[in-house]
Amino acid sequence: MAINFYGKHKMAGVNECFSIGSIVMCTNCFDEEIEGEVLGFEPTTKMLILKCQSTSSNPLLNNINIVNLAFAKDVQVKKESTFNPPPLPSLNLNRLKNRIKTQIQDKKRQISAMSANVSPEAQKLYLTITKTIPEVSWQGQNIVVYDHVIISPPYKAENVKGTGNPEDKAILYIKNIVEKHVKDSAVHQVSSTTHRSKSATAAATSQSQ
Repeated sequence: MAINFYGKHKMAGVNECFSIGSIVMCTNCFDEEIEGEVLGFEPTTKMLILKCQSTSSNPLLNNINIVNLAFAKDVQVKKESTFNPPPLPSLNLNRLKNRIKTQIQDKKRQISAMSANVSPEAQKLYLTITKTIPEVSWQGQNIVVYDHVIISPPYKAENVKGTGNPEDKAILYIKNIVEKHVKDSAVHQVSSTTHRSKSATAAATSQSQ
C-alpha cells in the first residue's frame, strides 16, 4: 500500500482535515472509537494509519491500526500537528529492477528444479549449481552444465563427466561444486539429526518431571 506522508488531506464526504502527527479520533461502522497519532494516509483507498496506545502491558509498545475512512462514521482531529517530516530519500530504480530480475530468475530455477522427476537431493544440487552458473538444464535425470558437462545419478563428484578433455577446467570446477555440496549436505543432515535428538530428549525429560 502506498502511503502519503506529506501535507494535509481532506476526505470526500468528511469535513475534517488532518496532518501527519495529528491526534485523530475515528468512529468506525461498528461504533468503535479509535484514537491515535496519524502515521500515514493513502487518499485513493482512504486508508488511515494510526499509532495507538498498546493493549498489552508493555508501555514501550504501540498498536498500529489501519482504518478505512470510507466506512468511518466520524473523524475528529483532537490535536493538529505542526510537524513537517523530512523528504523521503529517492529510490534507486535500477537496483529495484535488478532485484526483481534476480528474484524472477531464482523462481524460474526453482520451478525448473521441481518440475524434473528427480530426487530432492538432485533438486538441491541443481539449485546450488545455478547460484553460480546460469547455463544449467535437465536431460532426463541428468544435470547438464555448459551444454557439455553431465552429472548423472547419484550426483556425486565421480558422476561428473564431460564430452571433452577430463582435465577440462569446467569439469574440475563443477566437480568441486558437487563435492562441496555433498559435504555441506552431510554436515547439515548430522546437525539436524542432533538437534531433533536433543529436542526429543528435552521433551521426554520435561514430561517425566
